[in-house]
Amino acid sequence: MTTTHHRPTLPTAVGLVVVGVASVQLGAGFAKLLFSDIEPNGVVWLRLATSAVVLLLWARPRLTGRSRADWWVVVRYGACLGTMNWAIYQSFSRIPIGVAVTIEFIGPLVLAALGFRRPRDLAWVGLAALGVVLLGFERGHLDPLGVALALLAGALWAGYIVSSAATGQRWEGLDGLAVAALIAVGMLSPLLLTVDGDDLVDGRILLIGAAVGLLSSVVPYSAELVALRTLPAATLSVLLSLEPAAAALAGLVVVGEDLAPVQWLAIGCVVVASVGATRATRRPLHPDVISE
Repeated sequence: MTTTHHRPTLPTAVGLVVVGVASVQLGAGFAKLLFSDIEPNGVVWLRLATSAVVLLLWARPRLTGRSRADWWVVVRYGACLGTMNWAIYQSFSRIPIGVAVTIEFIGPLVLAALGFRRPRDLAWVGLAALGVVLLGFERGHLDPLGVALALLAGALWAGYIVSSAATGQRWEGLDGLAVAALIAVGMLSPLLLTVDGDDLVDGRILLIGAAVGLLSSVVPYSAELVALRTLPAATLSVLLSLEPAAAALAGLVVVGEDLAPVQWLAIGCVVVASVGATRATRRPLHPDVISE
């Protein structure tokens, strides 16, 4: 029996992606609110655990009959997923969310730059670099470790994109993502030793942690999956380039992280550079569903 999927209209698909972008960054804002109650290690574990449970129940992946190569790509995918989330949450705990995501977005942007065919297209990388430099202005006290962790998250995001494409070729539907999420949870579980055990049985913390997982993973993954039935991957890439600005707005509204005007300008530089880089390369910036 074959299954038919409803294809949303173009405006609906665009709306779904915008909802996904807003959801993932809103989840980041609520995650940061939890940092006063539980270590970031505990928050990232709750996020991944929630998303893993939902995705496994939803996808019910086939595990038997898999080759060693199948398992290798999904383990690499899970390692990138887990470490990327750990790094960006650690960065959130040290610098504003909008700044962290702007720096992190350099990873996918550089990956896109590898597909440039004209030297002049490198100007987009220069514009993004200008944005990162501007982030240090007026607030020169940005925590160096927070910046380094955001850069690490960006590099891992690029690795996540590559691994996502490879996994999608070997695992059907959301099977690979569900298994990768489970692997990421297992990999980060030792970090729970740094978390107060009482926090992990606090009902309020568990509830908010589950909401973070739904907002940051399940909602955007689902929205983008449906939207991709109508939207070309390159169009999705341009829309996802709004994430740094969405992150800054989430930080302002949810956490009260006000940024200096020059830092808003910096975020704008990175957004414009991301859109330009996406349009300049023949390979999409986001070849698969890649919300961080």
